Amino acid sequence: MKQYLKIDEWSIIEESFDPQTQEISESVFSIGNGYMGGRANFEEQYSGNSLQGSYMAGVYYPDKTRVGWWKNGYPEYFAKVLNSTNWIGINIDIDGTALDLAKCTVTEFQRVLNMKEGTLSRSFTATLADGKEVKVESVRLVSMVRQEIGAIRYSIQPLNFAGTITITPYLDGDVKNKDSNYDEKFWNEVEKKGLPDGGYLTLKTKKLDFHVTSAMAFDIFKGDELLSIEAESVEQDKYVASVITLPVQSGDQIVLYKYVANVTSRNHGLGQLIDAATTALQSAKEAGFATLLTEQSDAWRDKWKESDIVIEGDVSAQQAIRFNIFQLNQTYNGEDDRLNIGPKGFTGEKYGGSTYWDTEAYCVPFYLSTADSTIARNLLIYRYKHLEKAKENARKLGFTKGALYPMVTMNGEECHNEWEITFEEIHRNGAIAYAVYNYVNYTGDKAYLGQYGLEVLVEISRFWEERVHLVPHKDKYVMLGVTGPNEYENNVNNNWYTNRMASWTLEYTLEALAYLQENEASRYAELADKLELLESETEKWAEIIAKMYYPADEERGIFLQQDGFLDKDLMLVKDIPQENLPLNQKWSWDRILRSCFIKQADVLQGLYFLGDRYDLETKKRNFDFYEPLTVHESSLSPCIHAILACELGYMEKAYEMYLRTSRLDLDNYNNDTEDGCHSTSMAGTWMSIVHGFGGFRVQDGRVVLKPSNPGHWKSYAFKIMFRGSRLKVNVTDTEVTVTNETEVPASITIYDQEYTVNGLSSITAQGSSITV
Repeated sequence: MKQYLKIDEWSIIEESFDPQTQEISESVFSIGNGYMGGRANFEEQYSGNSLQGSYMAGVYYPDKTRVGWWKNGYPEYFAKVLNSTNWIGINIDIDGTALDLAKCTVTEFQRVLNMKEGTLSRSFTATLADGKEVKVESVRLVSMVRQEIGAIRYSIQPLNFAGTITITPYLDGDVKNKDSNYDEKFWNEVEKKGLPDGGYLTLKTKKLDFHVTSAMAFDIFKGDELLSIEAESVEQDKYVASVITLPVQSGDQIVLYKYVANVTSRNHGLGQLIDAATTALQSAKEAGFATLLTEQSDAWRDKWKESDIVIEGDVSAQQAIRFNIFQLNQTYNGEDDRLNIGPKGFTGEKYGGSTYWDTEAYCVPFYLSTADSTIARNLLIYRYKHLEKAKENARKLGFTKGALYPMVTMNGEECHNEWEITFEEIHRNGAIAYAVYNYVNYTGDKAYLGQYGLEVLVEISRFWEERVHLVPHKDKYVMLGVTGPNEYENNVNNNWYTNRMASWTLEYTLEALAYLQENEASRYAELADKLELLESETEKWAEIIAKMYYPADEERGIFLQQDGFLDKDLMLVKDIPQENLPLNQKWSWDRILRSCFIKQADVLQGLYFLGDRYDLETKKRNFDFYEPLTVHESSLSPCIHAILACELGYMEKAYEMYLRTSRLDLDNYNNDTEDGCHSTSMAGTWMSIVHGFGGFRVQDGRVVLKPSNPGHWKSYAFKIMFRGSRLKVNVTDTEVTVTNETEVPASITIYDQEYTVNGLSSITAQGSSITV
């Protein structure tokens, strides 16, 4: 772990240039708008280590897998979001020498991610090998208002010479993914045209026929004077550029404004792409960079109004939570129900950018509380639209009925290429069922069950019914050969979490059926007919619920992660030599699988999801046993431990886990931020404050709060959007104040005392400590 970024409430700031941290910074300083985004690569040429990345949401490629064997049911491909046209490029030549920070002496370097206003800026002074010095300043944005527009203000100033500067803004589609098989490239050129003031480039994927058109235009100034210059147009394979050569004197400031529109065939017809790109581009250029900046600032002001968390007295914690919220808001906006949330967002290409169970388990709660309920609803509808594919996935594995949602997907098909995940990490079905419950419980939108939710629940329940089997001599249903959330264990029998979530899904499905039968009888009849639902099925589900086997250790009073877990050598994480960490980068997989060490919350994940089913003593015994065995080498782990630690009153542990999840990428805890930020775990960071320190739950249609305040903070405040009201919750050591920022009254419970917060009013409750 290396902390090299300046601590600041509203910005991420890098104050010197270090090639060793360049790829980490490219991840951390990434920007996007839910439609497109990219890493913080330099505009000018850079020959040092770099992962160039520009991404268009929903544009992907079914890459062939790298495995050297094949098994029945195995995915045919690994889907990946493609590195797309490099639209930010602006090459600089000074008297024939390329400006390249890997070959210059760089001073006064600063890179700033302004999270309040949504911009990336950079400034530096570079001394070339021949002694010439230039000062460069750039500001970049990806518009939150005009989703297809990106813009850059790039200025260069000679400091100690007169000469010639050549500026070359370009579009480069000759790109590849770092993780491509055999360095394969995925794009073919369709059309291009270089123009005196810009140009356009259209590419298509070699498979699936996604088309992307990028169009650029520019203005160039010397000081305040708009220059009228005939640029030289350049066309090469998958590349267009405009070359501008200017004589300059020492002290001259040359400013290039580059505007780019990126449009895809997902949103436009193939014959409309160029017109769509040029229309959007012309509108942005006519508006001008200053207007785009104002629009961006205003849009982010509205985002922060809904989702900001304020921490007083701990700037490191404050910066971290805002960074996580910022990345979430620029990764997904919910406007397109064909899209979902990739584990790296627009910050990198690892994991292919596909959808995991992370969305349902971690991201849905964030969007439920910080945006209109239609946003979270669209995340669920995404899965509903993939139901037929999920049923096909189950058939591929030999099941005669039911649906198995994929571990990794773009279009509903499984595309993960590790057998222990593809075949065995079936607990993802439980997370998807839980998301249906979570949405309905939070919003009160029970109509969703009849419209979409019940079909998903029934097909998942059918899968669980076939996946378990009865052991006659035990008279218990068991589930063999699975991988739980702890991926440092594969092919285990009776993973407690998987068994428990399977049983819970059956329970909730029966509840949903009963609700519809009583309250929407005609819709129930339609669905029962469509699903060919049999009474014998629901009777079997009830039997499985009653007879499900849950491994446990009665002496310790804990649930066992799986059968035989106590046969392991129960060494504690604190006793692992520091040079052996992280295990996944230092130990063989064989050694990891035989160890007792836990990658992420497993049993504890279940105690979080089903927290209302278990008392504090049960949670305490399991937490005290499992947390010391957990290495937290999954980004999804610290947040769940922070939430449970808050509930148990373990405030130092909660704060430790909060810092680990919130600063995971800023401080590169797991030594992997260069691959991209952990976007989905950022929602877990939000949960660690709101669900953890805030003690926020929804019970019986009411907001329930049991806040606790870590000693490191003077106060903290967060917002909850709940059934038409927006509540601001402010917590100090002595009191909790809830302010209703809307006119819709809200029923809430604070420390077991019931209140009504009327529109545009506040209530205050006295603080309380938690004891176990």
